[in-house]
This record gives sequence, C-alpha cells and structure tokens, in this order.
Amino acid sequence: MTARRRTLVLGGARSGKSSWAERQFDECAEVRYVATAAERDDADWAERIALHRARRPAHWRTVQTLDLAGVLESVRAPVLIEDLGNWLSRTIDDTGGWDGHLAGLRQRADELVRAWQCCSGTVVLVSNEVGSGVHPATRAGRVFSDELGRLNTALAADADEVVLVVAGLPLWLRPPPARPADSEDSEDCGESR
Repeated sequence: MTARRRTLVLGGARSGKSSWAERQFDECAEVRYVATAAERDDADWAERIALHRARRPAHWRTVQTLDLAGVLESVRAPVLIEDLGNWLSRTIDDTGGWDGHLAGLRQRADELVRAWQCCSGTVVLVSNEVGSGVHPATRAGRVFSDELGRLNTALAADADEVVLVVAGLPLWLRPPPARPADSEDSEDCGESR
C-alpha cells in the first residue's frame, strides 16, 4: 500500500504543469492516469490529447471518467488526475450550471472535496490556476472562473503539497514534508522530487 500523499498542481495554460506532474511518477511501475477531457470534433483539441497520450509511458493505465470522487475513494496504485478544469466544464454541462443554477455542480464538487480529504493513497491532481487573469467578460466565463477558484481553494486546504508551475518550474506553495537526512530513496511511487 502506498503512503498517503495528495499533491495539487496548479498552473496556467502551457505552463508545464502536466509534464511536471507526470514526472512525479517516473519511477513507478504502476500508475492510473485519470483523464477528464472529452473527445471533440476539433483538430487542435485532438492534437493536444494525442500529445498527452504520447508523453505517457505505455505501462500506465488510462481511465476516462468524471467520477473523480469514486476514483479517490478507491485509490490502490498511484493516481494522476488530468485535469480539474476539464472536469469542471463537463460537470457544469451535466448539471446545467452555465445559467448560474449551481446546486448540482456544488454538490458534485463537495463530494469530490470530501473524497480528496479522505483519500489514503498517492494522488497528483492537476488544475488550472484562474486567479491571475482578466475577470471574464461572459457569464459562462465567470461561472467557470469562480467555481474553479472555489474548488482549487478547497482542495488546497487539505492537500499535503501544493505546487504552482510557472514556465515549467515548480513553486512550492505548501512544501513537501521534509525527508529524514538518513533516509534512502523511497519506494513510494510519487515521492517528492
């Protein structure tokens, strides 16, 4: 059984957050990659998905789902969740939240946060940082930005580690636990690097 470690990785578009998160599992024999993005009829989107797939080791098991609470409740092998922004967009779609009726969305978000709080394994969750940009001009943009900000804040409050990736470099917002000076390299996949 892997040790409990919940890492929230934040960053802007093309910040290098996904590559950084993937590198946290370089030494792992088994990784469950949880993809939240949906397939689209969009060539640019398909290319982005293909690049992510090509970067992942062949031995990683990929699961595409929106049931992140269920994933967190059943962590056995190390898990990488990519990403919370896609989960949020699709969940807003599913719950009809774009018009501002957010009860269904917030219920699912609360379920996700509770599962994160109770998760007993190694999980790295990637999310967009929305707090540094322009205030969105559209209602849908504001719904997305506000709800992702709320969710990131709730997850960060209970994360063991929080990392902001800028230009491919990690800035530790909540540092990883200090390792004893005499410890050898851990076999716990996902050990902080």
